[in-house]
Amino acid sequence: MFNAIKKIVATQELKERVLFTTFLLIVCRIGAFIPVPAINSQRAEQMFRYATGGGQNLFQLVDIFSGGAFAQMTIIALGVMPYISASIIMQLLVALLPSFQREMRENQEMGRRKLGKWTRVLTVLLAFFQSGLFARYTLQLNVSHPGIILGPVLNVQAFGVPWLFFLITIVAMTTGTMFLMWIGEQITERGIGNGVSLIIALGILSSLPSTIGSIIRQLNLDSQEIGQLTFSSVCLLFGIFVLIITGTILVIQGQRKIPLQYARRVVGRFERQGGSSHIPLKLNYAGVIPVIFASSLLLFPGTIAQFISRAHGGNIAAYLSPGTWLHTVLYVLLILFFTYFWTATQFHPEQIASDMKRNGAFIPGIRQGKPTQQYLEKTMSRITFSGAIFLAIIAILPTLMGKLLGLDAATSHFFGGTSLLILVGVALDTTKQIDSHLVMKKYDGFMTKKKSLSRI
Repeated sequence: MFNAIKKIVATQELKERVLFTTFLLIVCRIGAFIPVPAINSQRAEQMFRYATGGGQNLFQLVDIFSGGAFAQMTIIALGVMPYISASIIMQLLVALLPSFQREMRENQEMGRRKLGKWTRVLTVLLAFFQSGLFARYTLQLNVSHPGIILGPVLNVQAFGVPWLFFLITIVAMTTGTMFLMWIGEQITERGIGNGVSLIIALGILSSLPSTIGSIIRQLNLDSQEIGQLTFSSVCLLFGIFVLIITGTILVIQGQRKIPLQYARRVVGRFERQGGSSHIPLKLNYAGVIPVIFASSLLLFPGTIAQFISRAHGGNIAAYLSPGTWLHTVLYVLLILFFTYFWTATQFHPEQIASDMKRNGAFIPGIRQGKPTQQYLEKTMSRITFSGAIFLAIIAILPTLMGKLLGLDAATSHFFGGTSLLILVGVALDTTKQIDSHLVMKKYDGFMTKKKSLSRI
């Protein structure tokens, strides 16, 4: 590990990228402790813990993803969820609009810029809408539990509506979300790793100390009475933890190698012998993107319903809360859908078949052109189904085990498949990017041991 750190420090560009990423992530954590003006964050957090009731619900999961910012009603309480929701909507529109697809193929750079522009605009609209509902919910909560909102702000009203409080909350939270989106894009372009995924992973990881403290309290070590958790339960939980990490690595890193053969070619006066290679088709081409998308899409309607009406909306949110059968079924179906959807938008067998034909490569027993494209589509569809099933099982297994062990909400959410899948997936993606930078500078990979290195 120390050798790997030395290699990073010795590579000037990589060191600057790592320091830049670290600095921006620290800024994100600072934002998690800046409350919205006119909000008493301590009182708000007390009421949040009271409102959640200690059970598994959507607000608990939102708070985990935001790193505790949601409970304290800070400026980044919405996190990057509006940005992810906007990305999902835009990706669906690209798949449904042929004109947009044609523009993306003809001019990819211009298409990406246009897609990014509309994603940002939609993020602003969603953040504006959600922050307004958040302000309305806070106002209702303040009626039954005074002290959350400071009195002078509530006194500024027009037609019985505290417009100043709504204005401050909407502007502060929308600005916080846009700031996080900007930080995520800066990390992706000038740092290391995927910025938005790193922000989510940092929020999840920040709850680790409180989760460990919760487990220790449930063991009841200060008393001779049996606690809510036993050492056997903790050992089983640790075993599940290791199983999820191992399974996630196997699913994300697993691949099927399609053999390739190259025909003999005559270049000038020389004849090049045919060779062999392979096409690596990943078992889970989408990585942890389906988990992030599925979680965000399930959080959006439930939280909106909870904000709009505490009576009827509370029932909808209860049905969609983590651990319920409806949430589990929808979660699995969405993971399957987004796995296939993301693979279909990113994997292009027709282009691969065209490049193979141009370079004189072929799959043994398969003709070039259309048959090769159909073979790749069929093979990718089969392995994607297997990868999606494994990903869904890993995602819901800890939640089911948590209900059997009687874990509290914080522990269940942290050790739930969603959180760990995102953490492991982001760690693998970041490690790969560090590896690529080290290899370009003729170093061994970040996670590799001593081995011979061929110099160019």
